[in-house]
Amino acid sequence: MSKAGLWFKMLSAGVVMCVGGPALVYWVSPTEEELFKRYNPELQKRSLENREQKQQDFDNFVKKLKEYSKSDKPIWVAAAEDEARMRANSAEEQRRIADEIQKRRDEIKRHSISSE
Repeated sequence: MSKAGLWFKMLSAGVVMCVGGPALVYWVSPTEEELFKRYNPELQKRSLENREQKQQDFDNFVKKLKEYSKSDKPIWVAAAEDEARMRANSAEEQRRIADEIQKRRDEIKRHSISSE
């Protein structure tokens, strides 16, 4: 066999593998609808109930990633800073609520003492 024939055979084998492999995977893999149809009815119902919430969570996640990507810092650093800021805000909010509750308790005590 000549060198040109060998080259042709190797190139055609490479094309078959590079194009045929992914095409086979695409042909064999089930679609999301086919997988959903294989669920039992209880799982289908639960999946449909949670679909909107999961979509909303994913949309929020993508929005945050877009915000983080606008920063000059790496995304994981910006995410960590945002998470720390959110924790600090949450702790501050909890302290504020605790202070309000304590003030109400003090008012109730003063009111109950003054009415006796």
